[in-house]
Amino acid sequence: IAAVRVSIDRIDDLLRDARLLGRLTGREAAADSLARVIADSLAAATINPGARRPAVFIIVWDSPPLTIGRGSFLHEVVERAGGRNIFGDLAASAGQVSIEAVADRDPDLILTSADGLPRFAGRPEWQVVRAVRERRFLHVQGSAFDHPSPRTPGAIRALSRMLAEAPP
Repeated sequence: IAAVRVSIDRIDDLLRDARLLGRLTGREAAADSLARVIADSLAAATINPGARRPAVFIIVWDSPPLTIGRGSFLHEVVERAGGRNIFGDLAASAGQVSIEAVADRDPDLILTSADGLPRFAGRPEWQVVRAVRERRFLHVQGSAFDHPSPRTPGAIRALSRMLAEAPP
């Protein structure tokens, strides 16, 4: 049985692998059409934020703090939505950081998938981070924020609205 393994970690991987699967299944035209529709939707959802690009700390785990680097799909979503990932200089998709490093980079907002106030927000050691003290959290939920998919343009639009509504 022929098999293929694909890894869809970035937005470009989604488009590439859609076309690859189309070729492998003899459905090239349909796959190319799907990839074009997704690419067009991504282009339409991506905003030019102008001068205001809120600094965003993307937290995956709080003890020890794990964040997202530029090798991740979620980094791309934040950037396309008009934010600036404060750990976008990390080449890896994710990495451990210190609370002090987060405080030094002074994010405007913290992106989290936690319901309500994240548990780390009440811990004393996190109070050195201004965004924690000021309770400046962006709560994202749903599988559209988990991995690249045809729902990614919707995730970008939703996050873009949240960034625009966040206080300066």
